[in-house]
Amino acid sequence: MIRLIPYVLNGITVLGVEVKLPKTTLLAVSTDKGYIMCGALDVGLLNEKLADRGIVAGRAVGVRTLEELLEAPLESVTVEAEKLGIHAGMKGTDALQLMI
Repeated sequence: MIRLIPYVLNGITVLGVEVKLPKTTLLAVSTDKGYIMCGALDVGLLNEKLADRGIVAGRAVGVRTLEELLEAPLESVTVEAEKLGIHAGMKGTDALQLMI
């Protein structure tokens, strides 16, 4: 099952995506500039193999719901996210606000 859930941050709508898979759930919340995602996100791959794409993204681990993803501290972020002031330890919603 796939669920799309809009969230409003500072008057801007961001999109939460939840994909139920066998034994796991993929979670992401996206803006026009970037996204945060559950532990399935490979930040190293984005920074190394896909660096030319300039992907703005952050990863939170141990989250099971979109609400937890929004509140969790980011475990790692891409180089492009760091350029926007996003850093590891930052709460998901705070990172998304810098991506708006």
